[in-house]
Amino acid sequence: MDPRALAVDALDRIDGGAYANLVVPALLDRSGLERRDRDLVTELAYGTTRMRRACDWLVDAHLARPVEPRVRNVLRLGAYQLAFLGTPPHAAVGETVEIAPRRARGLVNAVLRRVAEGLPPQWPDDATRLSYPDWIVTGLADDLGSDAALGALEAMNRPAAVTRRADGYVQDLASQWVSELVEVEAGDRVADVAAGPGGKATGMAGAGAGVVVAGDVRPHRAGLVAGNARALGLANVATVVADGRRPPVRPGAADRVLVDAPCSGLGVLRRRPDARWRITPEDIADLVALQRALMDAAATTVRPGGVLVYSACTLTAAETVGLDGWLATAHPDLHPLEPPDAPWEPVGRGARLLPQAADTDGMYILRTRRS
Repeated sequence: MDPRALAVDALDRIDGGAYANLVVPALLDRSGLERRDRDLVTELAYGTTRMRRACDWLVDAHLARPVEPRVRNVLRLGAYQLAFLGTPPHAAVGETVEIAPRRARGLVNAVLRRVAEGLPPQWPDDATRLSYPDWIVTGLADDLGSDAALGALEAMNRPAAVTRRADGYVQDLASQWVSELVEVEAGDRVADVAAGPGGKATGMAGAGAGVVVAGDVRPHRAGLVAGNARALGLANVATVVADGRRPPVRPGAADRVLVDAPCSGLGVLRRRPDARWRITPEDIADLVALQRALMDAAATTVRPGGVLVYSACTLTAAETVGLDGWLATAHPDLHPLEPPDAPWEPVGRGARLLPQAADTDGMYILRTRRS
């Protein structure tokens, strides 16, 4: 199995609606490839998906007519190797031509040679150079400021580092810090209302919680929570399939509640290379409505004096400071706690963590205490 051909198979399936983080491991498991070739497939599939717009711009300058989807993905793969991996032209062109459909090999050879001759490119704009939809670039520039937004977008084009907790669980530092900032105390009754796949729930359980009720509306993700808790030997995680808008916790019963809200994910695009092409501006309005509903419900479960924490792995104003502004009016009995220190930066009553600040995912957190 040629690793480049397998990467194009992955690209074809991603174009068809498959999720990169699911389809690439599945293809690799059946491939029989050695570790080095498996790593190459992952880099090519993830990287080409991430830089799809930039690769298309490089290729389209040398195409006189549309090409079929498979040939398009072969050309994208070749352009990615040339422009972003620094693969020598003779290798990138020659080996990519070999995996092209036979009838298109002449075209692929000619186009990729012209791409190689035109490097480095003169990009038309930042959205093309960084390979994001226009609305993400302009929206984050409006929400964060141009310099911060471009820094975040550039950081999310770099592969994420692998970080492990002390118990061996693989989890980004930003998510680890969110669990720690809930500040679970020994014996606390904790609710995690959107818990899948369980990283934060198990982190809080391992910090000494008496019990963590970890709910997720999707049975598969609830199953991931339960499986992760078992693997870590945590008997104090009670996993339930439940809609966070109707939490399976009695009113006022929880000492600490975490709403790690479903969001646009615009802070974790380095881990989800295809997400930038899936999310739309219209999705954000729907997500904000869901986030508010989750917070409305979660607020009822916190005991007087208890703590309610909102977090989201996104950077949009609507899902962060906008949510905070709504919460201040809708639930005046929830008083903000001090925002965390650097590398977090205060914003509104909460705090934001930009991806470039500490080489982590982008994250927002708002901690409140019920009066």
